[in-house]
Amino acid sequence: MELAAAVDGYLHALQHLRRSSPHSVAAARRDLDAFRRFAADHGATATEAVDVHLLRRYVATGMRAGYKASSMARFLSSIRGFYAWLMDEGVADANPAQGLRAPRGERRLPRTLTREQAGTLAEVAPEDDGPLACRDRALVELFYSSGLRLSELAALDLDDLRARDELRVLGKGAKTRVVPVGREAQRALAAWVRLRGRLARTDCPALFVSSRGTRLSRRAIQQRMALRARQAGLGVPVHPHRLRHAFATHMLEGSGDLRAVQELLGHASLSSTQIYTQLDFDHLARVYRGAHPRARRRPGGPEDGA
Repeated sequence: MELAAAVDGYLHALQHLRRSSPHSVAAARRDLDAFRRFAADHGATATEAVDVHLLRRYVATGMRAGYKASSMARFLSSIRGFYAWLMDEGVADANPAQGLRAPRGERRLPRTLTREQAGTLAEVAPEDDGPLACRDRALVELFYSSGLRLSELAALDLDDLRARDELRVLGKGAKTRVVPVGREAQRALAAWVRLRGRLARTDCPALFVSSRGTRLSRRAIQQRMALRARQAGLGVPVHPHRLRHAFATHMLEGSGDLRAVQELLGHASLSSTQIYTQLDFDHLARVYRGAHPRARRRPGGPEDGA
């Protein structure tokens, strides 16, 4: 089967059958189009002409061109998903990308906030204390309380508040999960819901609405978070994903339960959550160095045992 036609069929399936997000479909399109062009340059225009040797050459070429290991891993993941679909459709007999991994790169730890910074961000009192300020506090509290993705929070409807302490969330891959809502977030949400009717249009189901009464966009949420960080004088950039990282980091520091954090974040694989074990270790290492009598730095000298 021609690669171009196969790619079009796969993207159609992602969009209309699997109901993948527009962002996921666009990313798959970019990755597969780039690979298709590379394959064509090397004489492989059909799905059956692609083998592991061509894929290894693709990875090597990408690394020489300056792509990061994480980018090459994403490219291979897209190709792997494409060929898995071809196998399901009976078009391909094997997945040439199965088991092939990109070179390991340095794994960057996500930037997060301290407990004090997260509290300051939530509790700052802007000069305008009307419905919008009330809404923005509820946004911050919910991000930090439940570790939601930006897309998940923006898609919330009023009906998703199942109870005072529970929230129904539609995550990646159209998977629904129920997350707990902490005490401070419950209070902030209750205050916002009481004022929401002043802004929301009667036909708008969204939990968070704009001053025009329509669903608050993801871009608007990002802008309001950045504004609130400036109002709080934090001195660091704040965006929704940073609050999600803070939630995960502080939950793991407090519980040590990686599985529970995985469930709360809505990660399909535990490997996605394991980045936070390094953050947790860094925290423990700082505590250790500050508390253990044989680990403290000697005044005016190197650490003991150096």
